Amino acid sequence: MRHSSLSLYTLKLRSTSPNSLPMAGFFSNFRRIYLTIYNWTVFIGWLQVFYLSVMTLKQSGHEHVYATVEKPLLWAQSAAVFEILHGLIGLVRSPVSATLPQISSRLYVVWGILCSFPELRTHFFVSSLVISWSITEIIRYSFFGLKEAFGSAPSWLLWLRYSTFLILYPTGISSEVGLIYIALPYMKESLKYSISMPNKWNFSFDYYYLALGILGVYVPGSPHLYGYMLGQRKKALAKAKSE
Repeated sequence: MRHSSLSLYTLKLRSTSPNSLPMAGFFSNFRRIYLTIYNWTVFIGWLQVFYLSVMTLKQSGHEHVYATVEKPLLWAQSAAVFEILHGLIGLVRSPVSATLPQISSRLYVVWGILCSFPELRTHFFVSSLVISWSITEIIRYSFFGLKEAFGSAPSWLLWLRYSTFLILYPTGISSEVGLIYIALPYMKESLKYSISMPNKWNFSFDYYYLALGILGVYVPGSPHLYGYMLGQRKKALAKAKSE
């Protein structure tokens, strides 16, 4: 028993040895600096998307929004892939189970729908989609950027972070679903990304039915994610109030 106690004590000393403290401090600082740079860089991307969207709506109309914001939109949304990696390696606390479906669905809409079917780019849903996404992300990335840089964010920004989704999530999701639905006839007619039999792989794939399946996932998935965010809002605002 005494030998076991000594072993545990030795392990504890090793885990808190002076040599390990500088390394832990280095990784903590590296994490903070990296996440600060990441959040503010993507924030700038979404700010550009929002500004260009509003200016285009004002000057030219919704038909020209996508053409104006295409490059910053593709860049800013694709950068979210790193958030999945951040969760996988434990760099952030956000569960991958919540992050993965949201980012995957957005990437699908951007690359699999808007980039793939130009016929949809002048639809009004593009404007509502881009505005909803950009406002949400401007708030979110600035919130986490301030938290990483200074350890906290203003109470008003925290409230916006956990409240604006009440309106912007339904408008964003409705736009996503609307664009996928409108794209269905173009998928069926063009057979884009579809693989027909016979072929040397003895394999067939229909992009049209994949889209139908994704639409089916939106039905149970959206309320589940909305409920998750409501729970996060309740916890965050309660914690802020107690502090």
